[in-house]
Amino acid sequence: MKKTTGMDRAATAHWRPATRAVRGGTWRSEHGETSEALFLSSGFTYDDAATVAARFAGEAEGMTYSRLQNPTVAMLEERIALMEGAEACRTQATGMAAMTAALLCQLSAGDHVVAARAAFGSCRWLVDHLLPRFGIETRVIDSAIDGEWDAAIRPNTKVFFFETPANPTLDVVDMRYVCDLARAHGIVTVVDNAFASPALQRPLEFGADVVAYSATKLMDGQGRVLAGAVCGSRQFIDEVLLPFQRNTGPNLSPFNAWVVLKGLETLDLRARAQSAAAIELGKFIEPRVAKAGGRMLHPGLPSHPRYDLSIRQMPSGTGPIFAFEVPGGRSQAFALLDALELIDISNNIGDCRSLLCHPASTTHASMGAEARAEMGVTEGLLRINVGLEDVEDLKEDLDRAFGAAGL
Repeated sequence: MKKTTGMDRAATAHWRPATRAVRGGTWRSEHGETSEALFLSSGFTYDDAATVAARFAGEAEGMTYSRLQNPTVAMLEERIALMEGAEACRTQATGMAAMTAALLCQLSAGDHVVAARAAFGSCRWLVDHLLPRFGIETRVIDSAIDGEWDAAIRPNTKVFFFETPANPTLDVVDMRYVCDLARAHGIVTVVDNAFASPALQRPLEFGADVVAYSATKLMDGQGRVLAGAVCGSRQFIDEVLLPFQRNTGPNLSPFNAWVVLKGLETLDLRARAQSAAAIELGKFIEPRVAKAGGRMLHPGLPSHPRYDLSIRQMPSGTGPIFAFEVPGGRSQAFALLDALELIDISNNIGDCRSLLCHPASTTHASMGAEARAEMGVTEGLLRINVGLEDVEDLKEDLDRAFGAAGL
């Protein structure tokens, strides 16, 4: 195969983000195909025994087995790394595989993790249940209060783990403050950037060490496949993450990698358009929610407690996702959902279709009522992913649903 771009930094350094999303990491075979080739192969053959021995010894480049390398997967990894501004990237089968790998690859019994209490339900499960089973101590804090990060540090603290904006309460972390604090104490920061994607926010620019993704979300953007990714320094990816991934096997399939490659080509356009639509829809909803005694959680609106920080960290758009709370609890939230005609009831995000869900009974149901209350996931909270439909149609649909729910 002829490798026409990829990780050649000199060749791509002048490219802007949107160009990297379309052209980065492209390899071409002797056929000169325009679209990335799909390599559905679990293994590879070799010209001679010495070649395979050199590859397995790490003395020669080339493919050995698709749990370790695959051309289609490698193209996606190069493209994501370029978009993120990272030295390297490894992809995983799902977003949660990425989060799990990013943590377990560097933690041992006796270590301590400080994590944001506002997080996706499965991420909280890792912190609250999985890590402690292996003797790893954890503490969850209010990530929006800078001083809580400092106060939580112990001599054995090894990782800060957070998502910003957070799922589903849209808490925003001051990445510069937290990452500088972590670096001063020799702590690794792992940032879940799924709500923003590299099109809207690049945590490495604020000092983060590791960025993890559910590429299922905005990167694919059309609700088709599951995928995850972890980005960081070459040393972290090759020496810390890769041994864990090689031997545990949470690998991304070539087909799913190819689908995400296609999604990345339009990521910049979709993320900006959906962010703009989310601002307009949020402005439409906010007065109605406030009048009823509810609340709006939207990092792109001035009512958000960290609005100024959100705009500094996400200047191109604050993402397609926000949440709002209705005062009538679960019954009123369900009534609103059931009255929708256009917007789908779904727990996915990042899709080009608008989706609405009730986190307390879906994405955060397994956490228990006490944990949900701690992080602000109330019975009246609804989370919306704003898609690419005409925003006027979305307004009309929500206007009907609000009326049917007595709002």
